[in-house]
Amino acid sequence: MEKLTEFVSEHMSDDTTRLILDKARWPEIDMDLAVNCIESRRKLRGKVQEWYENPRLYFPARLSAEQCSSSATARYKASFAGRIGKSIADLTGGLGVDSWFFSKEMEHVLYNEMQAKLSDAASYNFRILKAGNIGISCDIAEKGNIGHILGNFRPDIIYMDPARRGESGKKVFLIEECTPDVLTLRDEIFSYSRHILLKLSPMADISMACERLGTTCREVHVVASGGECKELLIWMDREWDGEYSITAIELPSAYPATDGSGFTFMPSEEKTCMAAAASPEDIRSSSFLFEPGKAMMKAGCFNLMGRRFEAGKIGRSTHYYISSSEDKALAMKDFGKVFRIIRTDPLDKKSMKNLGKEFPNADVSARNIPMTSEILAKKLGCGPGNGIHIFGLRSDTEGNILITAERI
Repeated sequence: MEKLTEFVSEHMSDDTTRLILDKARWPEIDMDLAVNCIESRRKLRGKVQEWYENPRLYFPARLSAEQCSSSATARYKASFAGRIGKSIADLTGGLGVDSWFFSKEMEHVLYNEMQAKLSDAASYNFRILKAGNIGISCDIAEKGNIGHILGNFRPDIIYMDPARRGESGKKVFLIEECTPDVLTLRDEIFSYSRHILLKLSPMADISMACERLGTTCREVHVVASGGECKELLIWMDREWDGEYSITAIELPSAYPATDGSGFTFMPSEEKTCMAAAASPEDIRSSSFLFEPGKAMMKAGCFNLMGRRFEAGKIGRSTHYYISSSEDKALAMKDFGKVFRIIRTDPLDKKSMKNLGKEFPNADVSARNIPMTSEILAKKLGCGPGNGIHIFGLRSDTEGNILITAERI
């Protein structure tokens, strides 16, 4: 292993295809494993920086490094699980990133992975990382086998991140198409643990997933990081039989990260809430523009956002908000982007011509108007921005408008 570690460190910037072709030069090196380690480490850079910086770890499968959680999302999951219980069994261990972060918050962790090469690598890596509270299992999470995986261990929580690729390698999104099938295993798992923590694709429909999983769904967390919606976390509680809550969380970055404040609401609240519509006077005089982040958009709290922040929604289908309160605007920064409005104009030829001359360098976004962002930028004659952003938006009261703003 020492020779492999040295080889990987020395060849991190090399062309891996060329290394495979020239593998006869290094007969003492398992070149397939070395290339997997090199390419995996590249994927972990900035994603799981703690592991990238440790040259003694090894990674036998590139796909696992690509699919694993980032430090930011894994840390959030671990913090989330830590308030539910003190022990957890990860039935879909993969590369082991989630289990490692769980071990920092929980007293006892069981890592289980059905692929022996991944399980062996995780066992080795956990020893290097001095994660002594993680037990190892290599078995298939399938109906009738959960008790065999757990043995005498009765965790407070059982965690699953089902594989979202079918046998052909094509991505799948329905719960029953993922492996393992949580719908099939749910009752059996609940016989061993009160709590299930489930990670789903960010593409999954929240209401449909919770309807399929049943009334034990207690909380849904929509997690975004680095400007992308990364995952849905669903906490299922065997003793819960009520409405679930939704929390949208915008983590600051992939690495490092802190647990920010979430925006939590009940679906029934959003359903019965009327949006605070922006009046013509609001649109002409407001000082701040709010663009919701990816988690907020996925969570679908479009009406509550405006009500809670006392911000006017520009249009029924235009999910942008305006405010004259600096305090309210700054409070919204945890949940998306906030801009200071420079000017507001009607979207017409005269305005586009004038704005293009005044702001030749500006980012451009078109939302809910009959043209794309690229076409609007071309009509404005704007190149890449220098902190200025021009929004083409549809207002229910003012029609199509242009808002020129600078991000705070």
